[in-house]
Amino acid sequence: MAGILGGYESSDDEVHTTRVSAPLTAITAAPEVSTEVGSLCQLDLQDISNVKQGSKELQIALANPTSNALTYNVTYDNLARPSQGPVNPFKTSNGNALKRKNVPTGHAEETSISDTVFNTQHRTYQSLGYTQDPAQNGALIGDQAALTRYGGKDVVQLGHSKAESEKIRAKRQKKGDSSIVDGENAYMGPWAKYKGDDIAYEHASELADRELASDEEWAEEEEEVGPVAPLPKAATDYAATDASITETTQFHGEELYDYQRRTYMHVPQDLDVDLRKEQGSIQNYHPKKLVHEYKYHSKPITSLKFIPRSSHLLLSSSADAKLALWDAHHDRDLLRSYSGHTKSITDTDWSPDGTHFLSASYDRYMKLWDTETGTCISRFTTGKTPHTLRFQPSNGGVEFIAGMNDKKIIQYDTRSGELVQEYDHHLGPINTLVFVDENRRFMSTSDDKSLRAWEYGIPVPIKFIADPSMFALTRAAPHPSGKYVAYQSADNQIVVYAAGEKFRQNRKKGFRGMNTSGYAIDLAISPDGGIVASGDSGGYVCFWDWKTGKMWHKIQAGSPGREVGQAVTNVAWHGHDTSKVVTGGLDGIVRLWD
Repeated sequence: MAGILGGYESSDDEVHTTRVSAPLTAITAAPEVSTEVGSLCQLDLQDISNVKQGSKELQIALANPTSNALTYNVTYDNLARPSQGPVNPFKTSNGNALKRKNVPTGHAEETSISDTVFNTQHRTYQSLGYTQDPAQNGALIGDQAALTRYGGKDVVQLGHSKAESEKIRAKRQKKGDSSIVDGENAYMGPWAKYKGDDIAYEHASELADRELASDEEWAEEEEEVGPVAPLPKAATDYAATDASITETTQFHGEELYDYQRRTYMHVPQDLDVDLRKEQGSIQNYHPKKLVHEYKYHSKPITSLKFIPRSSHLLLSSSADAKLALWDAHHDRDLLRSYSGHTKSITDTDWSPDGTHFLSASYDRYMKLWDTETGTCISRFTTGKTPHTLRFQPSNGGVEFIAGMNDKKIIQYDTRSGELVQEYDHHLGPINTLVFVDENRRFMSTSDDKSLRAWEYGIPVPIKFIADPSMFALTRAAPHPSGKYVAYQSADNQIVVYAAGEKFRQNRKKGFRGMNTSGYAIDLAISPDGGIVASGDSGGYVCFWDWKTGKMWHKIQAGSPGREVGQAVTNVAWHGHDTSKVVTGGLDGIVRLWD
């Protein structure tokens, strides 16, 4: 009995009932799976013994699944046994891998075709309606009627051959001399005609739209339309001199002299602000309301400049070819007008003392005016259009530089009227000129999307900046500190460049929020250097903080009564008032804000 109970014992003090327990049996939940093909019912006794032997070997192999070595000798049959389990969907019956889908709808075969062939066939299909199908070994598909009409040729094959093109060019008239406007050997350029009427060159796109017309049909059309009347000679004649034009001036004020025989050139002393102190000595603020409107010009304003030092006079120029001098204080009346240009004025600039000023115009002349008397002192011209001009401030205003539309910067002496220097390195018309480094150097920008720095008087640039990400810099404003120059960029932002030795762009400082829309929008910096002002093509004037780049304010400064005001193209800060700004735009009205 003790042997049956195993290790169970009873104490002497207690009496227990003896119970017999059944032996424990291991239960395997996984079903028996044969590793051989077929079931045991289909095998003979020898095969069954082999299966049993294989199951033992399998148990030995599964005992340590992490082992890399077999602990028994595997028979040849087991080594050659095919793999069991579900079929691999990514393999074929011969064991090769299937190609996976590279597009959602299936597998696309890769092919190679050059860009030239593709563009030719694409143009052929767009123009003629048929093209080659690479899937059909280059068979032509598409518009069968056009295919029959042109014989299956593409747009390149339908064009003229090299020999035919040379014959056509040989029959073309000469371009002529660019210095001759009218008469014999006049400049024709790309408008030069062909000799004879037997040349009929048509593009493949025109061939697809209509049949080739006969010579008679072309002749009939020409007779119906008639020849185009040539432009009048005055429209293209730029060689006419300015000798017949007389400069005139008119005083519009009440009295030219005061009780002490002083003209408007005298700086007034009866104002709330001292106009004799140094500019930038007080803090500036952005204006908030309209104070006055100056109305005289009949066309868009092109420049606005306060007289240096005192800022008690305002000079405006317009596309109506007139200049106007305004009183910035008191009654704010028109004091004097200057006439003498025949076309729109492009830019103006004051001499350092304000007694003279320069004007440039599309009539290809630059003129030096006396501010007080209104007389024209000198005329300067090179036969090209001046876009901008600046006095050299350090030599008393006896020399000035001008940026021309022929990519050159020229330097004139006002005493002799002679051209003394020429700076020719830009690749496009000049847009801005700014003197820096105590007026010993100047910076220039052009339509060639570059910036160059020059030593004054030396026609070789000392710095050239041209980046692929740069846009044309159309207007400039020097910072009162003399360390920076702000530029209006054509990509609707104001960028800042250092005016020191390296002339690098300050990429951490930029001003955005206005829209130029292709206009040359002017910008200005307050005398204390704390606020940047700029016009806007939507009729606004915008103000930013110089240090942070945050926009302070935005004023609707265009024509009233419009949902979107006309573009504001000119801005100028008063030199002494805390918040006076003048603006001008396409409506021809000069507005004073405070």
